[in-house]
Amino acid sequence: MTDADRDPESTDIDGGEADGSVGWPVCLRGVTESVVATLGPNDRWNCAALGLLANDENENEEDGNGDGATAEPGPPRVTARTWGRTRTWRNFREEGEGYVQFVRDPVVFTEAALSIHEERSPVLDAAAAWVRVDVERIDAGESGGTQWVKWALHPRERQVLERRVPTIDRGHGAVIEATIAASRLDVPAYDTEELCDRLAYSERVVERCGGPREREAFSRLVETVGRQW
Repeated sequence: MTDADRDPESTDIDGGEADGSVGWPVCLRGVTESVVATLGPNDRWNCAALGLLANDENENEEDGNGDGATAEPGPPRVTARTWGRTRTWRNFREEGEGYVQFVRDPVVFTEAALSIHEERSPVLDAAAAWVRVDVERIDAGESGGTQWVKWALHPRERQVLERRVPTIDRGHGAVIEATIAASRLDVPAYDTEELCDRLAYSERVVERCGGPREREAFSRLVETVGRQW
C-alpha cells in the first residue's frame, strides 16, 4: 500500500486522550496479535509477532505465539510476554521501547512471526496504525523449560494510517492460527502431533476460504518450517 492509498484524514499523529495521555488507537480485548519493531545493535529494526493482552483480567498460557501475551490481575493495562532470548527480548531490555503495529496483510504477519525480518525504519508499509511504546519489565519466570519475561507496554506516541470497513475472513484467521501453531513446533512443552493437526486443518480452510495473500502466506509458512503434517 502506498501513501496515496491511505486515508489522508487519518495520517496525522493522534495526540491521544483528552487529558493529554496517549492511549491505544484501537479497542483492545483479549489477545490481539501485532507486529513489533525493535531496534537492534546493528541499527536495523527487527520485526516480530507480539501478542497483546488487554485489561489483565486473566492469565492464559495458551494465548499468543513466539512472542505472546499474558496478564495478571490489576488495573487496566496492556502486557506482552517474550519467550526465550529472542531479538525482541534483547532489544526490549537494551532499548526499552518498540513500535507496536497493527497489520492486516497475512504475508507480513507470517514473515514477522516465523523468520528474521529486519527493516531500516520502524514503521512497516503494511501498518494500518502504530504505537510507540515504552516497555517495563514487570515479571519473569520459566515454563516448559523456556524462560519468559512479561512486559507492561506504555504508549508514548501513536498514528493511524488507514481506516477500513471490517470484514470477517476465515482464510485470514486460519493463517494467523497456523502461524501460531507453527511457531510452537520445536517447543518441547507442546504436542507436535496436535500442532500438525491444527496446521492441516488451517491449510484446508485457507485453500477453501482464503484469497491470494492468504495462500501466499501459507506457502511462506510451509517454506519456513517444512511440511510436517
